[in-house]
This record gives sequence, structure tokens and C-alpha cells, in this order.
Amino acid sequence: MVLNIYPPLVSEDLVFRSKTATLQSSVSVIVSSLSGLDRLTEENVTSAMTVAEEAGLSRILVTDGAGRILYDTRETGSAVGQYAFYTEVVQALLGRDAAACSYKNGAFRSRAASPVLYQNQIIGAVYAYEYDTEKAAMLAGFQNNLFNLSMVIGAVVLVFSVVLSTTLTRQIGELLEAIRKVREGAYSHRAVVRGRDEIAQLGEEFNSLTDRLQKTEEARRRFVSDASHELKTPLAAIRLLSDSILQTENIDPETTREFVADIGKEAERLSRITEDLLRLTRLDSDVLEAASAVEVLPVVQQVVRMMELIAEERNITITYQAEEGCFVRSTRDELYQIIYNLADNAVKYDRDGGHVEIRLKRDRSWAVLTVADDGVGIPQEDLSLIFQRFYRVDMARSRAAGGTGLGLAIVRDTVEKRGGSVRADNRPEGGAVFTVRWPLIREGGAE
Repeated sequence: MVLNIYPPLVSEDLVFRSKTATLQSSVSVIVSSLSGLDRLTEENVTSAMTVAEEAGLSRILVTDGAGRILYDTRETGSAVGQYAFYTEVVQALLGRDAAACSYKNGAFRSRAASPVLYQNQIIGAVYAYEYDTEKAAMLAGFQNNLFNLSMVIGAVVLVFSVVLSTTLTRQIGELLEAIRKVREGAYSHRAVVRGRDEIAQLGEEFNSLTDRLQKTEEARRRFVSDASHELKTPLAAIRLLSDSILQTENIDPETTREFVADIGKEAERLSRITEDLLRLTRLDSDVLEAASAVEVLPVVQQVVRMMELIAEERNITITYQAEEGCFVRSTRDELYQIIYNLADNAVKYDRDGGHVEIRLKRDRSWAVLTVADDGVGIPQEDLSLIFQRFYRVDMARSRAAGGTGLGLAIVRDTVEKRGGSVRADNRPEGGAVFTVRWPLIREGGAE
């Protein structure tokens, strides 16, 4: 619309200005040729109008002071002797120059008039008229070219818009279809969005999110399955023992006490599993106690005192070397749970007569805790898996030792929630070592 309206209007206005200026210049020349006459008559005007033949105008009129036409260049239907009532002539006889230009019916119509003066008295007027179809044809051709050009541009834009919208709607449709399938539970489905635009980037982000959802769902299902299995085992043992007591007639008191003791052990195991599951649930939900600056050394000393009694039963020595002033952002219960789990695992899986060593030191801006034993170590293929929930390297031995398979998972999640990290390695001289790193803070709480 702009292409078909603005340029033609500007071009038309330029032609109007050019026509008006040219016509007024021609009228001024004719007025100059008549300015030496004291009054205008048909004879003296005709003799003085030889310049009119060179002007190339469509019509020239010369009137006297009353508006009667004295000269007319039109050969057919000459108006000599008649009065001119053209607006421009009236304006000229009033002493003003007048000009006008219009464009209609495929032609430019230009008019101009000026007064003829003698000793500052108006003795007549000169009126010029031009009818131009040549420049009108040029303007019409220009308008047609603009119209054809705008049609071509419009067609190109339309085709491009259709192609672009089809491409976008297809990509968005594929993405929406993928979202619907994932919403219905098909976490393995992936959106296939080609290209490098924002829609393709959105598809990549969606696929990345779906990957995480699939992993989370698989972990949830595995967790539910493992938790059910772990809870089922002590419950089955309790039921078996209780049924044995009920169905055995004349059971002696000693056997009853043994069965009841076994039921108590299984109930205690069931309680530990439940507590660990609740602790992991709180960690997953980011339900943590308010942290403060806690020194690690007193907690290490408390754990060592507790573990010495258990280690003595298998002739295992447990020692520690710790620096003072290692404050971390945590709670005392969390630190105790972390260090106790690592020390308990080290004692459980160390060899009889072995040695467990706990070290605490500063490493630039970190507090580093290591718990090492000299047992058989951890198989290389299991190092990256031992922090998974319910994962056990030696299933039979872990159950016999009373483990739930959740201790290391609790350690990892608790440490990471406080901005730290934990890893497991094998020692070159034999045995396993667990390394925990926390950000150091000042006693007042600032990092």
C-alpha cells in the first residue's frame, strides 16, 4: 500500500510544482512583451504576441482591464471579443499572480495568469493553459510499474510466509506431539526438530529435560522396587518366626527366646531401613535443618569413641589425625551421620586385625575428611555405583552385616546438599578410602 500510494503522490506533486513554475515563467515572458503598451487593443496585442508561438503552450489568452478577450491562440472556436471568467484571470485583474495544476483523465492541466501593468495601473491580464498527456503517460507508466512490482513483492512475501509458517507449525506440532506423549508416560520418546533456530533449540532442551525425566522415573521405579524388596525381607522373617512359634506345640522356653530375639533383630533392621528411607525422602524434598558453623574435630572424636567398642570385637584398630578449627556449614547430627556411616562401613568390610584411619585437614578453602581401611577394597566396576541407593558390592555379606544399602547414598546426598562432594577410591597398598570435602567457613558462619 505504501509503495502504491506514497511514491505516485510525491511524483505527482513534483510535476505540479514543475508545471506551475514553468507556466508562470512563460506568462512572465509574455507580460514583459506587453508591458511597454499604454493600453491593450486587439491590433497591438496581436503584433506583440509573436513570442507566444515559441512558448509551446496549449492556449494563451490576453484580456483588457475589463476581462474582454483581445487575443486567443486557439484557432477553432476563438473567444476574442468575449469575456473571460476563469478564476486565474479574475485573480490577475485584481493584481495577483495565480496558478493551478491538476491531473485527471490521463492528462496534466496547468493554468497560470498574471496582470499586465502600465505605470502601476492594471491594463489587462495574460492567461496561459497547458494540456500535457506525455508526462501524464509517464506517471501512469510509473504507477503501473510500481503496481506490478508490488504484486511481485506481495506474491514473494506470501509464498515465503506460507513456507515459513508451514515450517514453524510443523516443528511446533512435532514438539507438541512429543510433549503429549511424554505427558502420557512415554519418557523414552524424543522430539525430532531439525535446524538451528530457536524452535530447534527448544526441542533440544525438551529432549534434555525428557532424558532427566526418564532417568528420574527409572530411579524412582528402581527405588520403589528395591525399597519394597528390602522391607519385604525382614517382614517375611518376622512372619516366619512368629508362625513357627504359633504352630510348634510344646516349644521349649529357650527356643522361644531365640525366636523372639531373632524377631527383635529383624524389627530393628526394619526400623533402620524405615529411618534411612525417611531421611532420604527429606533430602530429596530439601527438608534440611537450619545449618550453622560446626567444627568437625569434636564430631570425629565422638565417632571414634563409639566405633572403638565395635572395632575391638574383631581386633581392628581405629585411629584419627585431625586439625582443629575446621568449621563447615552443617548440623552436628548431619556430620555425625556422615562420619559414622563411613567409619562403620570401614570397620564392617575391613579384615580381622586390620586398621581404620580417619584424617581431617584443611586444603585451601576446603575441609577434607578421609576414612581409609586396609581390607580387600572395592571392585573397579563398582566404584561409580556404590553411592546408588540399595546398591551393595557383596549382597550376602552386606545383609549379614546388617547394612541397608542406603548409608552411602545418605552420605552423598547430605554432603552435596551442603555444597560438598564425596568420592571413593582404592588404596595402592590395599583397602578403600572415602574422601569428603566441605567448603570451609569461619566460626561466625562466613565462608
